[in-house]
Amino acid sequence: MDSEPLYDPATIRLETSLGYHLAKARNVLIARTDEALKPLDLTSQQIGVILSLASGRARTPLELSREMSYDSGSMTRMLDRLEKKGFVSRTRSDADRRIVELSLTERGLDAAAQLPAIGAAVLNEQLHGFSRSELDLLIAMLARIIGNSPTDASAGCGLDESDAD
Repeated sequence: MDSEPLYDPATIRLETSLGYHLAKARNVLIARTDEALKPLDLTSQQIGVILSLASGRARTPLELSREMSYDSGSMTRMLDRLEKKGFVSRTRSDADRRIVELSLTERGLDAAAQLPAIGAAVLNEQLHGFSRSELDLLIAMLARIIGNSPTDASAGCGLDESDAD
């Protein structure tokens, strides 16, 4: 569906920008999640690894990197920290020694079992005062924003090179 532009370059301001509010909301949610995760010795970034491994969505560092949109160097450093803390173990594949397979340790499995309750509590605190219909609308609108993403990852935001100068 085509629509007229909602932002005018001449009048757009930081405090009225959707990007600003999305970033602030994300930062607040991450801070609250990190605080709730302290007893488990995990961070909000690390729970993505734990949950992806627990659900079977990924089993190798490459699959995790793709699943979580991380570069391989960042993923390696995160896996190093999780392995050092005892949440994740790495083993070489019997079928192909070049492939590293990941699994959750007993500590990782225990954390994975606790994460849904922690996540629900954090979200319920952050969404205090919202109705179910407001939450459903917010999720639907965010899904529309995500759906407007270009399918070509290299596509820009519609600015010509001459416009960007």
